[in-house]
Amino acid sequence: MIQSMTGYGKSTVTYNDKKIIVEIKSLNSKALDVSARIAPLYREKEMEIRNMISKSLERGKVDFSLWIEKEASDAATPINAALLQNYYSQIKNISETCNIPLPSDWFATLLRMPDVLTKVDMQVLEDEEWEVAKGAVEEAINALVNFRKQEGAALEKKFNEKIDNIERLLASIEPFEKERVARIREKITDALEKTISVDYDKNRLEQELIYYIEKLDINEEKQRLANHLKYFRETMAGGHGQGKKLGFIAQEMGREINTTGSKSNHAEMQNIVVQMKDELEQIKEQVLNVM
Repeated sequence: MIQSMTGYGKSTVTYNDKKIIVEIKSLNSKALDVSARIAPLYREKEMEIRNMISKSLERGKVDFSLWIEKEASDAATPINAALLQNYYSQIKNISETCNIPLPSDWFATLLRMPDVLTKVDMQVLEDEEWEVAKGAVEEAINALVNFRKQEGAALEKKFNEKIDNIERLLASIEPFEKERVARIREKITDALEKTISVDYDKNRLEQELIYYIEKLDINEEKQRLANHLKYFRETMAGGHGQGKKLGFIAQEMGREINTTGSKSNHAEMQNIVVQMKDELEQIKEQVLNVM
């Protein structure tokens, strides 16, 4: 089953008086691109966290956040007044310089800034606390992976519908093929008889007609397209991590459809080709989101 690159996961755990919250989101990207915002206490574990993410997610633009909220207690959380004043000065200066409106609620905005409500004394990360936080990271990643699987199942259903439509359209070309050949033969013969008044070698004409009609034959294109459609299904069934491969197969399908259209020389067949292109274009758009 394929997986989508779009996903979301969240986990919340409690350790002593702390609420540890992990949130992770992902969007489509050609490679793995991780942006991490981590509470100061856990920053020493950033590389370990990134390794956990890369091991499970492989591709996508990932936004990871890990922060701490204090549980309610009798002791008030100290406010880092010096840092708060520094934030205030910077925000006010940027507002005046860039002509950006000031926040409507100054104090609430400043209290949400990093480390304003963090104790100024140095904290040490204990092994026991990290194991709890690490479990939350794993849980959030697993939730995102499950989200991706659900999205992938929905994408796979859409792809199969589009493949079914292209196969149906491909089969609908066949009734027009004999008519097309007869029409081409008649058109060339009529044109020749109108422009040439003397006798001509009809056997030679027949040979030339056969050669010309063979150049317009689309059986090979139809067979290759059918093979690509089958391979697309097989690749989807091969598991996750097939997004790039599916994109390449879709490109090959496009080549065969385009060649069929250029060779068809028949209005109804060209209309069918346009419909196949439309179905394929929808596949290409969605393939970009497959891991």
